[in-house]
Amino acid sequence: MIPEISKVKGIHPGAILRREIKGLGLKNKEFAALINEHAQTISAVLNEKRSINPNLSVKLGTKLGIDNDYFMLLQASYDVKIVQDKLSQPQTPDLKTIRKALFWDTDFNKIDWIKSKRAIIKRVFERGNENEIGEILKFYGKHTVNKELENISNNFLPSFKSNVNKYIGV
Repeated sequence: MIPEISKVKGIHPGAILRREIKGLGLKNKEFAALINEHAQTISAVLNEKRSINPNLSVKLGTKLGIDNDYFMLLQASYDVKIVQDKLSQPQTPDLKTIRKALFWDTDFNKIDWIKSKRAIIKRVFERGNENEIGEILKFYGKHTVNKELENISNNFLPSFKSNVNKYIGV
């Protein structure tokens, strides 16, 4: 059952769609075929890697028997929440808790903590101490750190895997 939009504002539409597809007892591929959409598109939406567009919103609304703009409104609400979160997020972590030596190969004062987050997270999980890892988790949020860690494949230091297990539990 599709929840009222006011109760799920700020949630990625893929999370709601995932629940609905499961409730229908369908596989993602089967659902994609039912609405004449590419399975990769549905998969990307369900994994929160793609946004809902108007065409998809209409297809979903028609198939699920809800307003055709439901998923577009949900997407807009999610997009606004992301912007609000970014605006309210400090642009740098508490730099007193992070050793400059951790970033020996760059000018510490010129690090762009937003644009370079994957490299920063990797470096801190490879070589950082408990306080530094804690500050990075607090600054970016556990969800964001976890997503970035999933995309890091070249982690040769044993401390990286150990820290990921310890602080993220993956």
